[in-house]
Amino acid sequence: MIQGDLRGKYPYNSRRHFLHQLGIAGLTLSLPWTAWGAGKRLDEEIRIGLITDLHHDIMHDGLDRMKAFESAMHRFLPHAVIQMGDFAVPKPENQPLVDLFHQLPGRSFHILGNHDTDGGYSPAQCLRQWNLSSSYYREEVAGLTLLVLDGNESGSPTFKGGYPSFMGEVQVDWLRAQLEDSEGPVLIMSHQPLAGTIAIDNALEIQQLLTNYNQKIVAAICGHSHTDQLIRVGGVTYIHLNSASYYWVGGAFRHQSYPEAIHKSHPWISSTCPYQEVLFAELTLDPKKGKFNLMGRRTAWVGPSPAEVGLRPFPDALVGEQIHPVIRNRSFYY
Repeated sequence: MIQGDLRGKYPYNSRRHFLHQLGIAGLTLSLPWTAWGAGKRLDEEIRIGLITDLHHDIMHDGLDRMKAFESAMHRFLPHAVIQMGDFAVPKPENQPLVDLFHQLPGRSFHILGNHDTDGGYSPAQCLRQWNLSSSYYREEVAGLTLLVLDGNESGSPTFKGGYPSFMGEVQVDWLRAQLEDSEGPVLIMSHQPLAGTIAIDNALEIQQLLTNYNQKIVAAICGHSHTDQLIRVGGVTYIHLNSASYYWVGGAFRHQSYPEAIHKSHPWISSTCPYQEVLFAELTLDPKKGKFNLMGRRTAWVGPSPAEVGLRPFPDALVGEQIHPVIRNRSFYY
């Protein structure tokens, strides 16, 4: 695993950008903000288990991947576990998966993904199965303020079709009020990215808002892109957590990675490059050192990689770099 990889876009000149250009950005360094004062308000070292984009309804082995995550969480003993969206549609057959997640050590939190409502299901049905009253909410975990956001709202003036990817005015006002009210430290969690590849339509508005409170914010973590990225914007660190299961390549690159019987029973797998083992992360916040430590996982492709099937997706997410079966270790002082 790569410790402290900090590749990504840097919108302003900084010592970190200079070190990145020199090729030594893998070192653990202090970031140029002052959230340390907020971080000392943590009651204790906090451990959080993170998993995103399981896509249980696409994968044939989603339950097995969750069981592997379960085993790791029983060793890690987190204060909280968070599934960050695109988990499973809320049909009765998926209840055992939800029950397994709720039985993990620590408090369990859900984030609504765009694919959790596939097949005609509604957000309300997801929330009922997950025992949530709202798709965005605030929780306190041992002194850490957790702000969970919903990037699935309609109303974007630049909407071009497909799944909505937007935060409406009411939610943005709520977010501003929570940031104003919180003393910090704050961890921002969303399914859709707030910066970087395929960010929400009003990403710039949200980035400007978070920049105003960057001294309180430890990081903003998302899923959705199925990539491994770290981006710094306005004093806020944005991390894309890779999918637990695969990278989507689409119908134009359909291919066979598993035995024919699996592709017959789960036909959407043909449009993916699956990961051999589940990817997830273990986040630790150490108030004594003021240290953010994200321990990821590395695995391999099942069958051909996206590069081998000819995919060339995004200029800011390179196949073999951000598009890779890995969640890199990230370590910095906040």
